[in-house]
Amino acid sequence: MKSLHDVIKRPVITERTTDMMAEKKYVFEVPLKANKTEIKLAVEKVFGVKVDKVNTIRVAAKPKRYGKYAGYTSEWKKAIVKLTADSKDLEFFEGV
Repeated sequence: MKSLHDVIKRPVITERTTDMMAEKKYVFEVPLKANKTEIKLAVEKVFGVKVDKVNTIRVAAKPKRYGKYAGYTSEWKKAIVKLTADSKDLEFFEGV
């Protein structure tokens, strides 16, 4: 079985995601093979909250150049986790 901390790689913090926090939606980078059930269980156990809904988005690789060298960025997956209304805010994002 995977560790709970292997399912949640890191939070994604941008202007858009900080605006989503007012609606109790949080965005995390997750492994490509993680499914919604694993993500829900990991967030509930790690942060001690109740998850209402999980949406996942697969972010495609983008072409990048560095001088004469060309390549692609890595593909990755992000999960938008919506907490229930009676759930507390995540302490991880308090300073943001």
